[in-house]
Amino acid sequence: MTGPRTTGPGAPAGKRAKPAKPVPPKRVDLARWLFILAAVVGMARFVVQLGDREMLIGELRARQPGLGQDELDAAATGGIVFGLLLVAGVLLLYVLLANRVAAGRNWARIVLTLLAAGGAFLGIVRLLAVVTGVAAAFGLAVNPVDLAFGVVTMIIDAVAVVLVFSPSVSGHFRSVRSVSAKPPQVANGL
Repeated sequence: MTGPRTTGPGAPAGKRAKPAKPVPPKRVDLARWLFILAAVVGMARFVVQLGDREMLIGELRARQPGLGQDELDAAATGGIVFGLLLVAGVLLLYVLLANRVAAGRNWARIVLTLLAAGGAFLGIVRLLAVVTGVAAAFGLAVNPVDLAFGVVTMIIDAVAVVLVFSPSVSGHFRSVRSVSAKPPQVANGL
């Protein structure tokens, strides 16, 4: 005997077998890992920025010249810790959303697309500011490594968005929606 029956005449009242989770198409699965990779690259970008402690202390000193060295060190350390916690939270959010996309959740596909589009827009604005000289005119120094991380992230996000919206995978999102919907109620409650 394999265990209690979950459907049929001998099944316990009120229990139903869970429908099998659909396996995501290869494109959707690849897009999931690309979204996660984009978040990891973004995290690495931020960690590289936070690694330049002298630059952080220099910016703090320029903004608040009245602070002593101990206060500057404490503020820089606090900023680094807060930044790392924030980046870890964003990474977890991306992983959660990417896994929901793989599970066929259309809302997660839309949210990740909006996040990717927002990041791409800001990245393009930053690139244009550097190329046209607007950043230099306003005294903004843009690190080439930071710029390279941004371009790589934009490319990864763009490929992932194209994958999740390709016509060959749209059925995956429709099928999950119909499977997860509750059955309609009938008049006699059965």
